Amino acid sequence: MILACQNITKAFGEKMILQDASFHIEEREKAALIGNNGAGKTTLLRIIMNEISSDSGNVVIARDKNIGYLAQYQDIHGHHTIYEELLTTKQHILDMEARMRSLEHEMKHTSGEALEALMNTYTRLTHEFELENGYAWKSELTGVLKGLGFQEEDFDKPIETLSGGQKTRVALGKLLISRPDILLLDEPTNHLDMESIAWLETYLLNYPGAVFIVSHDRYFLDRVVTKVIEIEAAQVRTYQGNYSSYALKKAQLRDAQYKAYLNQQREIRHQEAVIAKLKSFNREKSIKRAESREKMLDKVQRLEKPVEIQDQMRLSLEPRFISGNDVLSVENLAKSFPGQTLFRNISFEIKRGERVALIGSNGTGKTTLLKIINGLLPADAGSFSLGSKVQIGYYDQEHHVLHMEKTIFQEISDTYPTLTETEIRNMLAAFLFTGDDVFKEISALSGGERGRVSLAKLMLSEANFLILDEPTNHLDIASKEILEEALNSYTGTVFYVSHDRYFINQTATRILDLTNLTVVNYIGDYDYYLEKKEELTEKYAPAQETAVSAPVQASESKVSWQQQKEEQAQRRKRENELRKTEQRIEELENRDKEIDETLVLSDVCTNVAKCAQLSREKETIQKELEELYEKWETLA
Repeated sequence: MILACQNITKAFGEKMILQDASFHIEEREKAALIGNNGAGKTTLLRIIMNEISSDSGNVVIARDKNIGYLAQYQDIHGHHTIYEELLTTKQHILDMEARMRSLEHEMKHTSGEALEALMNTYTRLTHEFELENGYAWKSELTGVLKGLGFQEEDFDKPIETLSGGQKTRVALGKLLISRPDILLLDEPTNHLDMESIAWLETYLLNYPGAVFIVSHDRYFLDRVVTKVIEIEAAQVRTYQGNYSSYALKKAQLRDAQYKAYLNQQREIRHQEAVIAKLKSFNREKSIKRAESREKMLDKVQRLEKPVEIQDQMRLSLEPRFISGNDVLSVENLAKSFPGQTLFRNISFEIKRGERVALIGSNGTGKTTLLKIINGLLPADAGSFSLGSKVQIGYYDQEHHVLHMEKTIFQEISDTYPTLTETEIRNMLAAFLFTGDDVFKEISALSGGERGRVSLAKLMLSEANFLILDEPTNHLDIASKEILEEALNSYTGTVFYVSHDRYFINQTATRILDLTNLTVVNYIGDYDYYLEKKEELTEKYAPAQETAVSAPVQASESKVSWQQQKEEQAQRRKRENELRKTEQRIEELENRDKEIDETLVLSDVCTNVAKCAQLSREKETIQKELEELYEKWETLA
């Protein structure tokens, strides 16, 4: 055990955040802390770090172990560059290296016992230097920076010029390089693109210490953690396994709790009915029996009704009218900013009913592309067109559609005046705003709460083409699952940008990868994209080696796009045919074996007619197998 929380209790005013919370984390264990927004996850991390005190309970850390903490928001100051800021974590190694150089110089001019003493000191120092991985600190530092999405040209950028997200990545890099025994990470993937998240997953899986992570990234948690600690209604419960394992066990546990509650309620009602009947007889014996049953009933420990869970809420989304089959057509679109070309000559189409995810590394132009389609930015070249009766509903990351001075209720009622109070409250409840929460001002809401209000407005718009820019940012897991259910039941068309791989797997019917100035099409979910990424990127969007080859490649993008769709369809057809062929071969081989076993039976081998029939069947099987073997070789 390297970290333990024992009976931690914390309340803010009358609101209980944590009540007798207890759990522990073992050395090298990777654990997740999950719960809805406001459940107390960050509060618990701050109690562990002694930034705030608990009302009662203890935090126990193993002797001689140190903790490193990454808060959600970082405000790094100073005049260092990015590289220099991370270099501060290696100062002790730099000091050792300087001391080694000094000893080397002294040894050249020393002899006798003094030299021997210097050599002993030098040997101890070099051994310590090796243990600290001193000879590889430069490659380690560079590897972490690149893994977190910084390019070499970024290394010399001053810290004071960075955005909040970039500062958080720098802080994460410093923490990883300092290698504390326990890593506490609060939403470490918030400002990382997919490639950086994948790098961080691998890094944490191989991390020699313990890791305790707060995250709403379910794909990330599935890959990294082996224990899930959940905060719900101020209570803490521990589940072994990754996120998917937790979700299954949680559903089973809640189902069992609800069944036990219903069974007890049924039994209580039965006993109450029996007691009432016995009393109605109005006889001494029946009254005594009724009183005896009442005493037994009073001793029963009543089970509380399980709290209604938010992920059971459902939204029914329907566009006002159906669009044409062709929803969006993009032709040779290009966009550049001074010193940076985002994309050029990209072409693609979106059909009615598709849910298309646009993915790519940070800075490739995903949000820019959405803004061009929404008419918020002009394209440098190319064009796009919307199909018949297409009505766009747009969700942007900055929530420009909200009025800061209004309450949540006013924001919805003013935009949709025909809705009744009950309809508005039901919609807001679906986005986790209940009771007096609906009268909070927009300006007082967190980023996640504003996101949920924006989504509620979008869902009420009855648009038939939803364009969403990072719709799951700041949403907790319950909110994401509500949105997933809503989009999957939506009969319109969806085009969205997201870094949430679990969300993409749940909702996307197709993926567009914006890479190397163009788009690559994947007819499948995120797992399919991972499987085919290397192959299709190399084929349709190879890294452009020369400025001359790029325009040629761009001019062929539309043809390549069509070829790519056709080839993927053909590949899937071939894979299905291969699977069917293998199944048929297995069936025939099993039947052939059965015939061989039947022919040696005493009552069959003496039956000439039966033997002839089986022999003919065996001959037919052999012919079909020969054809199937050839077909299998061709397909495989």
